[in-house]
Amino acid sequence: MKSLILIFFSLLLLGDNKAQTVYFFRDGNNPGFYDSGLAFRTAPSLIEQAGTSGDKIPTSTSVVFEGSNSLKLRWTSKSGGNWETFIIAPGFPFQNISTSDSLSMMVFAPDGLAKAAMPKLFMEVAPTNSKSKKYNLGDYNIDIPANVWTEVRFPLSVFFTDAGNSALNFKQTKAIILAQNAADNVEHLIYIDNVKTYKPDTIALTLGPPSVLTAQGYDSHIELNWVEGANAKNYEIWSQVGSGAFTLRKKIAPARAAIDFVRDLGENLNLKYKIRAIGTNGELSTFTNEVTVATAAMSDSALLTMVQRYTFRYFWDFAHPISGLTRERSTTDEIATIGGTGFGVSAIIVAVERGFITRAEGANRLNKIVNFLTKADRFHGVFPHWMNAATGKVIPFSPKDDGGDLVESSFLFQGLLTARQYFNNSSAEEQQLRSTIKSLWEAVEWDWYRKGGENVLYWHWSPNFDWQMNFPLKGYYEALITYLLGVASPTHKIPAALYHQGWAGLPTYVNGNTFYGNKIFVGPNAGGPLFFAHYSFIGFDPRNIKDAYANYFQHNVNQSLVNWAYCKENPKKWLGYSSDNWGLTASDDPDGYLAHEPMSITDNGTISPTAALSSMPYTPQQSLAALKYFYRQEGAKLWGLMGFYDAFNTTRSWYSDSYLAIDQGPIIDMIENARTGLLWKYFMQSPEIKPALDLIGFTPDNISTTISSRDDRSSIKYYPNPAIQTARMDITLTRSIALSLNIYDGLGRLVKQSFQHKKFEAGSTTIPVDLNQLQKGIYFMHLTGHDFNKQVKALVE
Repeated sequence: MKSLILIFFSLLLLGDNKAQTVYFFRDGNNPGFYDSGLAFRTAPSLIEQAGTSGDKIPTSTSVVFEGSNSLKLRWTSKSGGNWETFIIAPGFPFQNISTSDSLSMMVFAPDGLAKAAMPKLFMEVAPTNSKSKKYNLGDYNIDIPANVWTEVRFPLSVFFTDAGNSALNFKQTKAIILAQNAADNVEHLIYIDNVKTYKPDTIALTLGPPSVLTAQGYDSHIELNWVEGANAKNYEIWSQVGSGAFTLRKKIAPARAAIDFVRDLGENLNLKYKIRAIGTNGELSTFTNEVTVATAAMSDSALLTMVQRYTFRYFWDFAHPISGLTRERSTTDEIATIGGTGFGVSAIIVAVERGFITRAEGANRLNKIVNFLTKADRFHGVFPHWMNAATGKVIPFSPKDDGGDLVESSFLFQGLLTARQYFNNSSAEEQQLRSTIKSLWEAVEWDWYRKGGENVLYWHWSPNFDWQMNFPLKGYYEALITYLLGVASPTHKIPAALYHQGWAGLPTYVNGNTFYGNKIFVGPNAGGPLFFAHYSFIGFDPRNIKDAYANYFQHNVNQSLVNWAYCKENPKKWLGYSSDNWGLTASDDPDGYLAHEPMSITDNGTISPTAALSSMPYTPQQSLAALKYFYRQEGAKLWGLMGFYDAFNTTRSWYSDSYLAIDQGPIIDMIENARTGLLWKYFMQSPEIKPALDLIGFTPDNISTTISSRDDRSSIKYYPNPAIQTARMDITLTRSIALSLNIYDGLGRLVKQSFQHKKFEAGSTTIPVDLNQLQKGIYFMHLTGHDFNKQVKALVE
């Protein structure tokens, strides 16, 4: 449910040219209904009605801004129907609003209200009961937040200057009318109080105190939540450490929640909190209740769950209220991203499995999403990169990119096919979900995107610009899943040969070069930005199989290790890069948005948490170390209510304060694949996938690709230390594995490769280490293998 926006009117008393405040509603005397308020409906739309006559606006005594009650509006707008509520001053008098400025209401929406769901507004005037033109409240306002009384103004000049209202006499205004707008078939509930018209400078806003403060403690931060008071300009957060005095911790803009990162105060803290509001003129509200909370060290598993839970909020709490689609970024309103929505679909599956939401809640939200998509713009079954999340209409991603985006749609269907397999119960809701996904999936014309039968797929097609974007999908990057799904299509299949002639058809597809001891099998230079290893592998499990070019799990491991080793070496000497602070991929940066990658001019000192965290299946130890660094060392600037912000650049003292859907999604999804393989399991169960892999030519591969547990008991002992010419390593392995021994100097530069990919069996063995040709100093011995990484600090004399 969403809540409505408040409306501000300015009003004149009849016969007086001086603007005064006139209330259309302030307090109702009748129990349960407002006698001067009327509510009408035309089926199939619904509006709650009350009173002995059955056509009055209900009132509430439990949610009140001022006085003893408020107006209660509960409605459902349906196609072919209508509803209207008439808010009339007590006693039904005519009101002169002709020299006023604004209409005002205080509105409380328990679930918030998107501007696209706000009702229409119009007037009725005497003596002929004529109606004004109707206007969308959402065109003049922003979304209404949940659970906070909000004042919003609507300018009366809109009515007065519209030629369509020229015959109306606003000196005899009878009623303010709210009416059906978007037929979204969703129940909305709001409460309205203090409906008035006025000159804005004649009204002093009443400051309401915040209330119901709660707190939750974690490893290094406290999350605070409260119910907002009215008209707060800022909030003060006060804290007490142990038995000390309360001190002002921070000031924040109006909100219903906040993060206090407290690692600067110490570890294992006992704290108390209270907050109060600051008004527009500096006035202070009373304090909330005091709450007691503590921090405590968290296990690796608990930290991973915390990151997943927080990141999931982007796809659940911040999803668009009408469609459920994922917004492009946290600073956008109506722009939905199709690829990001696909990652969000997978995130909902993770959330169900982790217990963040119930299975019924997950299925319900997914049905909302897919039902909306059935009515949204499609181009030969393919969705656009961006669409309006309220209407389903395409929003051009660039001037000629106003049609189908095959790659972004691939990310969507990767998630939807995973959901189809996961939600496999016999309930009516889950059966309907599977049925709708099937119809969407079968409608995608993969073969159309061959541009008239060419042996390659094209990224874009537009009904207005045809193939002018001209982007053939060739060469290794994030779009491998597009060809896999095209071959797998049950209705518009592409030949498997296109995978080799198109996708892998360029001579540069195969790489074969080695960086930091890790072979890059395919793709650009040192592997490219790390999202190449993430987007196509949210559902597609690359373990234990290979095509003619690579084992893509091994390739992704190596690409992640190259990214990590490059940041560790830090050849450009960016401030902050280290073995723990790493990760280059496409993200926001101080100059806008850029695909950052190793050994490239695009490495400008920007670290993106999604890069390291989404590589968790490939580099579990390095990724977990990065998670701890981002959270414990950078959390004061990098951690927010929806997890890690998008990126930061320590060299330029820049930290993002926003989130990006396509970066948030891989974090929660790939962490889950590292922990349980959940999304890989269900996507690969799709009956279309295995035959498609066979047609392409994927075959079993015996390279070990087991995801290691965090308590791997393999051990290493290095002696003597210090040493002169030779040393030894005693290793005990819990499994057979191919290992490489690389030696780095104190600056992180590779100085010696002792051996590469040497097979060792489970058990104990001794490895001689040749120190000849190494100058005196400190070195680091890196023993690495597939999901195996151990390091020893050594002194050479």
